[in-house]
Amino acid sequence: MSQPHHPPQPEYGSAATQPSGAPDQPYGTDPAAGFPPPPQKKKSGVGKILLIVLAVVLVLCVGGGIAIWATVKDDVGEVVEATGTRVVAPETLNGRPRITDPDAVAMAEEIRADNAKNVPQATNTVAGVYGDVAKGDVVLIVGMSVLIDEPEEDLDAMLKSFSAEFTVGVVVTVPPGPLGGIAKCGDGSSEDVGLGFCMWADRGSLGVVIGFSKTGKEVEREFGTIRAAIEQRD
Repeated sequence: MSQPHHPPQPEYGSAATQPSGAPDQPYGTDPAAGFPPPPQKKKSGVGKILLIVLAVVLVLCVGGGIAIWATVKDDVGEVVEATGTRVVAPETLNGRPRITDPDAVAMAEEIRADNAKNVPQATNTVAGVYGDVAKGDVVLIVGMSVLIDEPEEDLDAMLKSFSAEFTVGVVVTVPPGPLGGIAKCGDGSSEDVGLGFCMWADRGSLGVVIGFSKTGKEVEREFGTIRAAIEQRD
């Protein structure tokens, strides 16, 4: 039986765009990739969101996988910049208030504490949940500041850990913005809820931004602003 024809997908950054006003679509839904597209815009209650947050506890827990930057053979300026990098959990995130539900706060603290324990070389770790559950607009951030020898390798290790917890679809490399390093965004799903995510890694930090009931493209649209609110340099 002949296979259905799949039109070629536009490359990231190409001139091909969706019609104005059209909702963002997943990065790709090619059945050959073996990854189903995430369910779209399905609202969920606090309980389901917190169950998904629980699954994220291991996202950054790469333990010994972190290639700690232990030498000073690199450019001195790069070393100084990396050591001056820190991550914070702001009170608001691109207009979203921090969710103060006790379960959400406890879950974020569990994620932060687990990552601090598994990567003791980190100078600080953060996690926070932001947004409005009633509107289905919830974003989770997880990050740490730590000297890293190979940012791309550690980003891939983080993605592998993420993939072990969620169904992950197409992942693309995206512009990291003025803070540099490397960044990737993608689509995923868990417990029948679509997840859009963007990850970054540079010499002094790594982290992930997860949007619930969002596509990777939707999260990517805010990624630069959100990362700049989390990652700071002296």
